[in-house]
Amino acid sequence: MQQISVIHQDTATKRGQLAKLVILVAILAIAASLIGPIKVSFGFGKVVLLPMVWAMILGAAVGIVGTRQQWFGRFDTELQFKAGALLQPALLMFTAKLGLMVGYSLPKIIHAGWALAFQEFGHFLGTILVGLPLALLLGIKREAIGATFSVGREPSLAIIGDRYGMNSPEGCGVLAEYLTGTIFGAVFIALLAGFVTSLGILDPLALAMGAGVGSGSMMAAASGAIAAQQTAEVAKQVATFAAASNLITSTVGVYFTLFISLPCAVRFYNFLEPKIGRTTRASTASQTRPTDVETEDGTYSVFEKWATWLLVGAVSIACNSILTGSNPLESVPCILIILVALAVNDVLVKLIGGRLPAVCIVSLVAMALTSPWCPFAEQINALSNHLDFLSVTPPMLALAGLSIAKDIPAFKKLGWRIVLVSFVANAGSFLVASLVAQFFHV
Repeated sequence: MQQISVIHQDTATKRGQLAKLVILVAILAIAASLIGPIKVSFGFGKVVLLPMVWAMILGAAVGIVGTRQQWFGRFDTELQFKAGALLQPALLMFTAKLGLMVGYSLPKIIHAGWALAFQEFGHFLGTILVGLPLALLLGIKREAIGATFSVGREPSLAIIGDRYGMNSPEGCGVLAEYLTGTIFGAVFIALLAGFVTSLGILDPLALAMGAGVGSGSMMAAASGAIAAQQTAEVAKQVATFAAASNLITSTVGVYFTLFISLPCAVRFYNFLEPKIGRTTRASTASQTRPTDVETEDGTYSVFEKWATWLLVGAVSIACNSILTGSNPLESVPCILIILVALAVNDVLVKLIGGRLPAVCIVSLVAMALTSPWCPFAEQINALSNHLDFLSVTPPMLALAGLSIAKDIPAFKKLGWRIVLVSFVANAGSFLVASLVAQFFHV
């Protein structure tokens, strides 16, 4: 009897923690939308700070301050890990929205086929060509391979873990890239993309293809910053091409990374290190994985997953109304369509048995609903257009911001050098892919 009481108490505590997370995400996302986009000029360029950036910054502030509180505002490590875990289903919802946009624009995407195909080389080779030499000049050794062979998302962690082990120097490098991208990636890429767009040198659709670096939040941030400086029609195309590029990077890109990027990074390292490698304090840094990030497995229950989808859906409707001035009821059908796509995705994931990642499946399901081959494509597309894709990003990045505080101890141990390398690698991926896409697109 006592054991049952403890179980009920533990369940009630978890539900209470989830309720706190839901309330915080809703408040932060709506507050970020009320702040709205702010343009900041820097001489001959400018950056646009979008609501999603404010959501992440506000979330990070709440998470950091919350670790020191003892009342309702307390945001302990367990809750931070939960926020990080629930970011995954939130990203699936955003991916479904983009899939609806991609499906309707498939003819345009196919027309730009060569640009989309070859920009993939830019995403992965850009990180190596730009980031690896800098890492060697800063005295970083084999950690540089893990940090620069890709933008270091979840598939990259799995590839390095399988090939070298996460306690290896390569494992430490990819972990640094992952942490940097998780903590600062969206903000950094949004600022960079917005600034480069304002220069007017590259076509916005080429920049959109460069934005598909393989990270949902970073793609959302970059494409949003690009779209914010375009007309309404071009902004839709930017989101479409960025989503298509990101889909290619997240699917075919996994094999590209494994069989092309990683071997290239290793050979490039072996060639350059004797020539330009230096020995500094970074060369003798700890090569063991920080234990701070191993305190939680990052899982979530079916209830928590659907609670996240309902939360993101409801908050997205509110954000859309604030940002566009539209009637909130007009956005409801799009959210329902997205939820149907996510439910179908769940069924297919179980049937396929993990042979394809969920992000790929949900994209394909959503694309099918608005593709030229669907008899109801026109109607579904018309309903989905009532929800702007940028309105889904504030709740998503609020979750990302709330999860940041837990990573700070591990982040400090990795040092500023590898953080700088991570930024440069991300910039290289975006810029080189955009240049490749520009060459084939124009």
